[in-house]
Formats: sequence, structure tokens, C-alpha cells
Amino acid sequence: MVVGIGTDICDVRRIRASVERNGARLATRVLAPGEFATWQSRSQRWPERGIRFLATRFSAKESFSKAIGLGMCMPMTWRHCEIINAPSGKPEIVLHGALKLWFEQRRLVAHITLTDESDYAASFCVVESLSDG
Repeated sequence: MVVGIGTDICDVRRIRASVERNGARLATRVLAPGEFATWQSRSQRWPERGIRFLATRFSAKESFSKAIGLGMCMPMTWRHCEIINAPSGKPEIVLHGALKLWFEQRRLVAHITLTDESDYAASFCVVESLSDG
């Protein structure tokens, strides 16, 4: 049973401006350690790929927070929600800490999709209950 749907669109230009103004500050606030390492690697090779990576992760976490109905309130935190790619390339959500426990206690599963185009990154998240009825 679907318990929540969330969507978000992020202006890539705002993310770029933040990185130009503040360096890695936004990335350290939003990205989990594994995501941060990927962001650094992509940014070093091709800065625009790093910006788009950060924008898609920002958008995905926003849509997930909306789908679970918490927004950015505990136990939802930026760094406890990690967006990874399965070997197939499919994006998946991995949760950590109190957010993982909260999610598991409710027997929820999340599905996420994300995309980016020149000036925007967008995401869509559906959260389902594994409980009967």
C-alpha cells in the first residue's frame, strides 16, 4: 500500500552558485560519507558532473522526506539518507542511524527516481508499507 509520494525539482544553478560561493559546505551538510567521496571524485575530474551529482542527491532527499511525511525533521536528516546506484544503475535509498530504525519499525520500502537536465534536477519518490492491510 502506498503511504506517501514526494517530488522535488532543484535549480542546478543555485547549487552551482552555492559551491562557487562556499566551496564544499553544502556538500558536507547534504551528502553521506560515501556520497561525499563520489562528489569529490566527480568534481575533480569534471566539475559540472559534481554539481549535477549534488543537485540530484539534494532533490532525491527532499522528495524522500516529503514521501515519508517528515520533511527535514528528526529522524530525517540529510546525511542519514543516502542515494546509491545499484550495479544496474538504478538509484536506491540506503538509510542510516535513527532514520533507518524509524523506517524499519514501520515496515516501509522506498522507490526513487532522479533525473537532471541543463538547469534542473528532479526526483520522484514513492513509499510503500510492507504491512498487511
